[in-house]
Amino acid sequence: MAFIEQMWSKAKSLKRNLVLPEGNDPRMVQAARRLVDEQLVGSLTLLGSESEIGEIAKNEGIDLAGVQIVNPSESAKVAEYGQAYYELRKHKGVELEQATSDIVDPLLWGAMTVREGDADAMVAGAVNSTGNVLRAALSIIKTAPGTKYASSCFVMRMPDSSWGVDGHMIFADCATIPDPDPEQLASIAVSAAESCRTFLQVEPVVAMLSFSTKGSASHPAVEKVTSALKIARETAPELHIDGELQADAAIVPRVGSSKAPGSSVAGKANVLVFPDLNSGNIGYKLVQRLAGAEAYGPFLQGFAKPVSDLSRGCSVDDIVNTSAVTLCQGV
Repeated sequence: MAFIEQMWSKAKSLKRNLVLPEGNDPRMVQAARRLVDEQLVGSLTLLGSESEIGEIAKNEGIDLAGVQIVNPSESAKVAEYGQAYYELRKHKGVELEQATSDIVDPLLWGAMTVREGDADAMVAGAVNSTGNVLRAALSIIKTAPGTKYASSCFVMRMPDSSWGVDGHMIFADCATIPDPDPEQLASIAVSAAESCRTFLQVEPVVAMLSFSTKGSASHPAVEKVTSALKIARETAPELHIDGELQADAAIVPRVGSSKAPGSSVAGKANVLVFPDLNSGNIGYKLVQRLAGAEAYGPFLQGFAKPVSDLSRGCSVDDIVNTSAVTLCQGV
């Protein structure tokens, strides 16, 4: 079964609760209807003005039955959420009155809904920038225990099923951290491994990529990867990970056995960790365009609870699929 179909099936079985903060966007209203109709959610909450959302639904010919609408500024939870936000931000000098005023922002409210357990996952970014979505998630949902950095990954589905897991591989980080230091790169690798378990439902085989394989070149960029590998192994000693490996050594068995004899990862990788955002972004787009691969994501990873960021040019299909995937994270 292909990745998206697997995520749909899993989301249907989980029946989790989703919050969409950008309820004033017609795409979100359409996606909400589909998510409920397809039974991908246990419950769904759109944030925004009930009258504005109702007008959008009327114009689009959408029935809002089964969709909960919450206007944060009119919610009975304003004081409760304001207090919770104050506790999170008081070390920054934020007063209770300011926190209560700020929390009615839909992005912050959506994140608090997830933190407080009133929703299981949040999907946003159709209207808001990636920076705004990340700031809301980092300030309220925060990163998972033992994880200092949030990052992202793509699920790549190749036409040739011989690669990775029936043609699927995890690429990270292709969208979030421009120039990770060794500690950040190690965090990306550990989080990408967890994404592999969640999305591909197999044990990860993680390759830390470089232009060098096992000391074939000497450069600070290579040293960054080897340092990250050491940290990742200390952080997750059970993880099946190796580096530094060139891309061909990571995924082609013949090349892997030649360039990195004795490596249990070389030639078998299903998770590719790129040394920086330049190589990650270029790499996934080249595979997408030249190999005809499908690129799903980016999906955020490393957060304490599931949250995803959309492109502002996203379609209704993108919102529905991203929501299904996000609802499957963290379980």
